[in-house]
Amino acid sequence: MSRYDSRSGDPGSYRDRRSDSGLGGGGAPAYGSGVGRSSSSNKREYDGAGSPKKLDLDGLPHFEKNFYIESPSVAAMTESEIEAYRQRRQITVEGRDVPKPIKEFRDAAFPDYVMQEVIKAGFVEPTPIQAQGWPMALKGRDLIGIAETGSGKTLAYLLPAIVHVNAQPFLAPGDGPIVLVLAPTRELAVQIQQEAAKFGASSRIKNTCIYGGVPKGPQVRDLQKGVEIVIATPGRLIDMLESHHTNLRRVTYLVLDEADRMLDMGFDPQIRKIVSQIRPDRQTLYWSATWPKEVEQLARQFLYNPYKVIIGSADLKANHAIRQHVEIVSENQKYNKVVKLLEDIMDGSRILIFMDTKKGCDQITRQLRMDGWPALSIHGDKSQAERDWVLSEFKAGKSPIMTATDVAARGLDVKDVKYVINYDFPGSLEDYVHRIGRTGRAGAKGTAYTFFTAANARFAKELISILEEAGQKVSPELAAMGRGAPPPPSGLGGFRDRGRGFGGRPRG
Repeated sequence: MSRYDSRSGDPGSYRDRRSDSGLGGGGAPAYGSGVGRSSSSNKREYDGAGSPKKLDLDGLPHFEKNFYIESPSVAAMTESEIEAYRQRRQITVEGRDVPKPIKEFRDAAFPDYVMQEVIKAGFVEPTPIQAQGWPMALKGRDLIGIAETGSGKTLAYLLPAIVHVNAQPFLAPGDGPIVLVLAPTRELAVQIQQEAAKFGASSRIKNTCIYGGVPKGPQVRDLQKGVEIVIATPGRLIDMLESHHTNLRRVTYLVLDEADRMLDMGFDPQIRKIVSQIRPDRQTLYWSATWPKEVEQLARQFLYNPYKVIIGSADLKANHAIRQHVEIVSENQKYNKVVKLLEDIMDGSRILIFMDTKKGCDQITRQLRMDGWPALSIHGDKSQAERDWVLSEFKAGKSPIMTATDVAARGLDVKDVKYVINYDFPGSLEDYVHRIGRTGRAGAKGTAYTFFTAANARFAKELISILEEAGQKVSPELAAMGRGAPPPPSGLGGFRDRGRGFGGRPRG
């Protein structure tokens, strides 16, 4: 029996979530009713200095959020051991009273039923963000986590969320969720839900996924039945709130996943509208792959006295497990180049090709299929059913080539994507890093090929910095563009590697 299952107070007000007992506990008062409430009422201090502002908590029930008890093996770690561990795993921390990192899953002392799922998943040791993030999240404090995609951050917030839910009173009829996870895209939201279902099933924690592009009926029914965890994209959630299909009065654990991407997509007003309806003493976990000024400003408004954990560097950099190749090409050379590249690398592995536009995505996919390549495409104009089907075909390896716009660049968690091809260079270096981050996940190696044209020259200098930081070779042509020289005659400097053919593979 885990220590999280020994609860103080009236034992009848809590559920043993592995039983089939019915609803219990009381409802929460109406905090923040009305979608249009100003977010200024729950702005919270960010800098950690002094005491928190007096919060308007009249009538709101007390809730538990600190569940962390340090294990003896973690408590025995010396300062020098902690420093050495953090340095080895590239963990940087900020904040007051930062807990020591854990080295093994048992140090987190999750409930047995959660640990069984972790063991079943075959994980060997916590990832860096989990090693430091779990103690922080379990202590009930606000948390800023900065880590690249594929770092294991989904479980870094989901497993503490399960512990949090299990310690709260039952949902009463009419109650909204206890945990709210906001995500930028429906693909990411669905993938988070899959993890929540897997790890929450043994606790009988119910969840639902709220996103646009599909009929509302099934989502409304889930909400009306009562779910402890809601994973949502901002637009559809606001729609549900305005239609009174749910409320956020019971939310005490809020997650903003890929906050930088949500701001890129213009969700700032929707996020503020949603957060304004959540009680101000909630626990907030704020995740981002990058740390630009606007992401930091939003954190200052929504978080109080947070821990901050950075994996690697807050500076933009690529996953070192990915080999990066950049070729200078002209626009009209791209298709022949990609076909030649596919001929070299195609071995049945999954290949993800990124385009800038939906039209380009469809055109290139059509051309590839006419030329006999097993390609399908995914982008924002496709129906949710079609996107789900394309993803399932790609994941199953039935269609090993998938073309995509940036809608698939973040949060797309497909195992064994061996190659990423940037047919079009993206509109920012952040998107470049996230695109290529679809390969080289969970400790695997990957390779990224990028077509770079004269129109992309303004990105050359920053791209070179990313390549050099990751120990990748910079071609003379790209180096010249980085110095401001005009692009070379098209077609020079292919993906060659010490006399090998296009793509670095020996020719037959």
